[in-house]
Amino acid sequence: MQLADKHEGTTTKAFAGLRVLDFSTTIAGPHCARMLADMGAEVIKIETDEGETMRTRPPLRNGHSTVFGQLNVGKKSVVLDLKSEDGREAVRRLVATADILVENFRPGVMRRLRLDDDSLRPVNPRLIYCSISGYGQTGPSAELPAYAPVIHAASGYDMAHLAYQPGRNRPDYCGIYHADVVTGTYGFGAIASALYQRSVTGLGQHIDVSMLESMLTLTVIELQSSQFSIKAPPRPMFGPTETANGYVMITVASEKIFQALMGVIGRPEWISDPRFSSYAPRREHWADMMDAVETWSKRLTTDACLVALSAAGVPASAYRSIKEALDDPQLAHRQALSSVEDGGGSFKVLNLPFRMTGADTRPSKTIAALGEHTDELRNEIGIPNDATIPSGRTVAQG
Repeated sequence: MQLADKHEGTTTKAFAGLRVLDFSTTIAGPHCARMLADMGAEVIKIETDEGETMRTRPPLRNGHSTVFGQLNVGKKSVVLDLKSEDGREAVRRLVATADILVENFRPGVMRRLRLDDDSLRPVNPRLIYCSISGYGQTGPSAELPAYAPVIHAASGYDMAHLAYQPGRNRPDYCGIYHADVVTGTYGFGAIASALYQRSVTGLGQHIDVSMLESMLTLTVIELQSSQFSIKAPPRPMFGPTETANGYVMITVASEKIFQALMGVIGRPEWISDPRFSSYAPRREHWADMMDAVETWSKRLTTDACLVALSAAGVPASAYRSIKEALDDPQLAHRQALSSVEDGGGSFKVLNLPFRMTGADTRPSKTIAALGEHTDELRNEIGIPNDATIPSGRTVAQG
């Protein structure tokens, strides 16, 4: 039985009734706001009449981006000109009705628009205002432009990763933007914390989330190693082990696993061998140990290796592509993907990676067209029809 099955059919949403204004673009902020939407908040995405940057990113079908959909499913779309006084007045009226605001402009942009936390606090003292930026809202680097690849380099992450690649001296390009996703997730957690605090104090607050600091949280061991002299093992402790037709990852993370692995590869005598019997000397002789493991694994197919390792309780996996990973029966069992739809058709997005017995965490089914909800929100806040705020009805799509 799945955890969620205990409340099968529930439609309860943990954040139902909350209103979020999402001014963010690209990945970090939209990811944060999408998590809020999945939890039931009404998320209103504020866009220009050209649409948010990610609306043009491939894969595109009939001009609609599935990457944009993955990040923005379940949100409403409102087109506003923030450089006009009418647009800013619309924001102020929306803020009066909102619980949360998310923005990831470069520090100073919202202040110049007079839409920063200090300017909006009198409008709504209960507002939780979340700013996501590369380096934080203040300090010598605050106003530097920053995207995930820059933060990967600035945080030391890329060089730390390089240290695990023997024989290489040029940093890799990491096209998977960890900095965006982890920062957006920290923003989500901070907002949830602020909501609880507001339930006690009755007041909102300003949240300042730094991509640089968020990225550094991924380097738990490396951050400590940088402060002290630690001799690296002669071979990376966790890396690909070759098989007859591919590679497997084997993780020797405890004494029990080490002993089980020695039994699998036919080296039980190494359990008491002084070179391997405890962690410190084992690190020194790690290359010898893994060479023996690889001598065993090269005689077997990847599948055969995994069967033997799994039977002994040794954590291991084949190296898979994303497509292969998405076909894993475990993901099907957990219903980890949802089918959603935009103007280009249907596609699948990843659900939140947690389940709750008392709340539905699945996303909405549709992605809003650019400006789809502008008229609805304009009427709600009493902006006259002749205001210079685009209606969204005649804006060309993505």
